[in-house]
Formats: sequence, C-alpha cells, structure tokens
Amino acid sequence: MYHEMFTMKQLRHRLNQGETLLGCWVGLGSPTSAEIVGNTGFDWVLIDMEHGLVDEQAALGIMQALEATPAGSVIRVLSANPQLVQRILDMGAEGLMFPRLTDAAQACEAISAMRFQPEGKRGVAKFIRATGFGAYFDDYLAHAKERLLGVIQIENEEVLNHLDEIAAADGVDVLFIGPSDLSMAMGIFRQFDHPKFRKAIADTAAAAKKHGKAAGALLGSPADLAMYSELGYRFLAFGNDCGFVAAGAKAALDALRK
Repeated sequence: MYHEMFTMKQLRHRLNQGETLLGCWVGLGSPTSAEIVGNTGFDWVLIDMEHGLVDEQAALGIMQALEATPAGSVIRVLSANPQLVQRILDMGAEGLMFPRLTDAAQACEAISAMRFQPEGKRGVAKFIRATGFGAYFDDYLAHAKERLLGVIQIENEEVLNHLDEIAAADGVDVLFIGPSDLSMAMGIFRQFDHPKFRKAIADTAAAAKKHGKAAGALLGSPADLAMYSELGYRFLAFGNDCGFVAAGAKAALDALRK
C-alpha cells in the first residue's frame, strides 16, 4: 500500500463506484489560493496549464499545497506530448485533462502517454515525487494504471462525431464538456439552451453511460447543475480561484459602499 502521505484521493475509484465529484479550476499559479479552495471541501481541483498562469514549477507547488486538503489534483495539460505528460505525472498528478482532441485515435494516444510500457509510452523513473521519491516505487508502478484518471475534453464539432469510440477506449474515464469552446465551435457561443448544444451534451452523456464511463462539465453557474445532473453527469466543476477572489472583493466593496 501507498504510504498515507502519498495516497491519492481515489478519484478514479470513486467515479467507478458511482459517486458524483465536485471540483473547481485554479489558474492563478498560486499554491496559497489552491490550498484555500482545496480546504473548502472540493473533491478535485483542476490545475490549468492550458490557460491561466500555471507553469510546471507552479503546478508542482499547487500539488504540494493540495496534498493536505480533501481535493485531488487534476492537471489540464497543454497537449498530449508524451514528454510533457510524463513530467506532470512524475510530479504526482492524480489525473490529466486533455484539451482540443478530435477523435478516438488522439484520445488513445493521450492515454498511451499516461501508461507505462508495454501498454503505453511513459518512461520509468524511480526517484520522483509520484513514488515518494523512490520509497513507494513498486506500488506506484503496479497501481498507476488503475489509479490515474484520464479526462478527454469535448469541445469541438469534430469530436462529437466520435463520442462512442472515445468513450469505448480503455483509460478514457471522463468525457468532459468544455461549454464555451464547444458552443463557440458550433456557432452558438454561450447559448447553452440552444437545441444543438443540448443535443451535444445529451449525446456525450449517452456515450459515457453506454461504456460505463463518467460525463463531466464545467458549469457556467450553479443553476446549471440540475440540467447536467438530469443527464447523469457526475464529474462537475464550477468557478476558479481568480473568480472567487474577484467576486469576494467586489461583494466586500459593494457592502461597504451601501
């Protein structure tokens, strides 16, 4: 067994058991802001390296800060480049989110970058943070496949044509709607009540359910939770550290001015 210090938050196992997991984004590059939102009780935090201010060094600090909170660390990487994926996993990420993929072949390549040989392309290193700097290497090597969460974003029209094949792929655990990018690609930017968008999220949920996977989404507002929950979405996020700070500051100032 992993030492307690390096035990992951079991996100993949919990999803497979049917739980609904709630998360949020962090993009400020601050371990402190990540620790604050992690301590509120979110199940997972998305560390955003695609947008925002998070580089590799910041990602490491954020993962270290989240270690003592209830939240698991999921990182949205820039791409499925195997060297990049390997470095982020070696730092101790519990899951990866892959943006801008368009078909099942690309999704399988992304998952391959997460897995050790012979099933994947990930290189082996013993003295890394993910293994307790070598202390728990054997356990990590044996259980990485079953513990690491693979999240594929659904955020363009092309990927909608391949939902079934992507959901069927081994290692793809979550089909995750990127609502702003998807609606923009469909020519209906942020029109989340539009029939085309509603069909896309329903089709995504159906594909995930068919293959025993989870569907996920970034909510534009807490009120959207009902719409996604009715479709069976179970990996849901709302808000980000930047937005939380801005909203809190504005509320405080508005209260003072009143």
